[in-house]
Amino acid sequence: MSILPIVTYNDEVLRKKASPITENSDALQKLIDDMFETMYNGSGVGLAAPQIGESLQLFVTDADPMTEDDDDEPKYGKLVFINPKIIENGDEKVTYDEGCLSIPGIRESVTRPDEIKVSYLDRELKEQTATFSGWMSRVFQHELDHLNGVLFIDYLGSFKKRLLKTKLNSVVTGEIEAGYPVRPKN
Repeated sequence: MSILPIVTYNDEVLRKKASPITENSDALQKLIDDMFETMYNGSGVGLAAPQIGESLQLFVTDADPMTEDDDDEPKYGKLVFINPKIIENGDEKVTYDEGCLSIPGIRESVTRPDEIKVSYLDRELKEQTATFSGWMSRVFQHELDHLNGVLFIDYLGSFKKRLLKTKLNSVVTGEIEAGYPVRPKN
């Protein structure tokens, strides 16, 4: 397995709609393994393929570190999501701080549905449906946004974005130390 560099928020690949995956392969399985290794190296709980420069409908998650102090929150372990979709959003919305490996050093509050019903292909490209709530719901929605060219900062108002401009420029220039390999756009 390899640790891959994570692209930063100004890279075009993060703004494209990712392409669906149509077949399994050794290369896909290696990519999934490398994505888990990269996510754990960055202390992340989710990583989408566009974040490592691959415009594919794929993300990996392990939200359990977010729930380790909460016995009521379900544990899911490592999950692979290929060509994922949200089928249904719950009515209740919750606001929490979010961060992103592609935008190191920045965390902001984002409001999202607390419960979602989803469909996706698993690692073996078998169809699955699931209902997630709490942290897993948030992580899924955040990573799904990456597959659609959306970043969590897009949910912020224009005033908040202006306040973050200096920090975002520091990400672009590499002045913010990520603690993991990043690949700023040249």
